[in-house]
Amino acid sequence: MKLMFKQRFFSWFDSYDIYDEQGNTVFTVKGKLAWGHKLEIYDRQNVHLGTLTEQVLTFLPRFHIQINGETIGTITKEFTFFKPSFTVDCNGWKVEGSFMEWDYRLLSSNGNMVASIEKQLFNFTDTYMIEVFHETDGLLALMVVLAIDAVKCDKN
Repeated sequence: MKLMFKQRFFSWFDSYDIYDEQGNTVFTVKGKLAWGHKLEIYDRQNVHLGTLTEQVLTFLPRFHIQINGETIGTITKEFTFFKPSFTVDCNGWKVEGSFMEWDYRLLSSNGNMVASIEKQLFNFTDTYMIEVFHETDGLLALMVVLAIDAVKCDKN
């Protein structure tokens, strides 16, 4: 399953559309007013699927993951010097980034590739291509990309 993650051009809050390979909207992400980032994810029928909420006042960025109204875990940026790294504590995923922070790999606890993330350059807004190897991992992989983008946004 391939997804294109694209930030909306004019938006007061973080707002994204996520498309499939045919250009159909699969997910919509709406930013909400909050301390830190708060992003709500909806499916094509505008049904709320999950929320990603940044925990403020932490040494390293941390995001709480809620799916279907239940908190299932966190995404936490790790302390590293050269390549960005994140952990997803609800399923043991590890996120490894490239030196330039454009490409990422989501790895399962046993080291298998769950998804690859590639930042598309030369766009007016943040745009990522996400290849998810199992469709059931799509929503959580999207939440990881949202967390990465929020951290990068805060750095700039």
